[in-house]
Amino acid sequence: MEEKNFDLKSFIGFILIGAILLYMMYQNQPSPNDTSLNNQISQEEVVNKISKKDPLKSSFNLNDSVKKTGVLNSFNQKKNVLSNISLENEVLAIEISNLGGILSRVRLKNFVDYDSVPVSLIKNDNSFFNLNFTTNDGKNINTSDLYFEPTLTVYGEKQVVSMKFIVSEDQFIEYLYSLEKDDYMIDFSIRSKGLKEVLNNRYEPNFNWDMKVFRLDQSISFENRYTRLSYQYDEDKNDKLSQSGNDDDIIENVSWISYRQHFFSSILVPKSTLKSAEIKSFDLVKDETIDTLFTKKYTTKFPVEFNQGELKQEMSFYFGPTYSETLKKYDKNLEASIPFGWGIFGWINKSIFSPLYGWLSSFLSYGIAIIVMTILVKILLSFVQYKQFLSQAKMKILKPELDAISEKFKSNKMKAQQERMALQNKAGASPLSGCLPGLLQIPVFYSLFMFFPVAFELRQKPFLWVKDLSSYDTVLNLPFN
Repeated sequence: MEEKNFDLKSFIGFILIGAILLYMMYQNQPSPNDTSLNNQISQEEVVNKISKKDPLKSSFNLNDSVKKTGVLNSFNQKKNVLSNISLENEVLAIEISNLGGILSRVRLKNFVDYDSVPVSLIKNDNSFFNLNFTTNDGKNINTSDLYFEPTLTVYGEKQVVSMKFIVSEDQFIEYLYSLEKDDYMIDFSIRSKGLKEVLNNRYEPNFNWDMKVFRLDQSISFENRYTRLSYQYDEDKNDKLSQSGNDDDIIENVSWISYRQHFFSSILVPKSTLKSAEIKSFDLVKDETIDTLFTKKYTTKFPVEFNQGELKQEMSFYFGPTYSETLKKYDKNLEASIPFGWGIFGWINKSIFSPLYGWLSSFLSYGIAIIVMTILVKILLSFVQYKQFLSQAKMKILKPELDAISEKFKSNKMKAQQERMALQNKAGASPLSGCLPGLLQIPVFYSLFMFFPVAFELRQKPFLWVKDLSSYDTVLNLPFN
């Protein structure tokens, strides 16, 4: 058997290869200032998942954006699991997501849609909040991509949820939600602490609120007609974007912005007047014959204030019925968002018809209340109509004499006109006295035409063979038509 000899050259080769591998590993080892490779990969995967989930949301490389500000070292990967925290009172059921710290669901507990499904103004990512700001190292940050840490506190009948994105023990961004008992209004504030040296105050932070509003009525075309973005500015001036839905504007001195649907509204109410806001509206109904999920999309963008170098903005959100009696309770003139009509038509509806119908419907069925209200209006207008009928009767009696005057002075038209006017004045009859009462009735009946389609009291209320008094077909067949 042949004896194996020691191969010195092979041994030296293995030694050299091992030395080269050790040298390469030494040269490519991670820097002591970097976080672990596993943590970097997992955070990048989270950001990629966020971007894929909703391409409308701005994404960024979290490691690159915030490692110079200290945020990366505080980012606890174990907490980056999507979850919701709940708030609830007698009228609202709310869920807040830890991703972005935003409202993920707002359900109105006492209402259902045309298909008997509970009304949710926010669900399934139809609403999107985002605070965008710039750091001193020039990075653009979107809070919609950050995971917040929730804390629920109860103070008697008041519930408060704090959503914090924690940078360090003394550095954080906080969204604060507050809900009172039996209230449609949610108080909401934004603040930062300890980030004065991090935030670049040369660039205004911006708050965005985008929302696609759900279809809630049986007639989508009728509902979409009354679904509009309206707002109040310069303390008491009210306006709205176009009915077509494809419109935008930049407004100043904003008191509130309403994402109004036909019978429900989502209203942003800042604590102090917004200096400016950019608003947009888009019509999402392409074909009314298709089972459409959304009617319109609204967007609002406004700058967030700095307070001694820190973020600070206080506001409220109203989620509830577009009902004047409910909106009046907040003393913010929110009822002006209801399309009662402009000028004298709106005044008649708000000052006369709305209180009158509210009183009648308190003891009569809704259908009977419509009939009684219409009869009362006709009775009140009968005094005006009496003068109209009397003038018409006088003109009918005078017609033979007027015809005789025209025949007598047919060669002198001016003389004939003078004689006719003298006869009419003597008899107390005039064509204008018959027309004027008719003109006075137009604002009243047009106001009624504007009132009934937006009267929240009629929503889903039946009468005889009519299933819904607020539907399109019902409006066409109201007693005053």
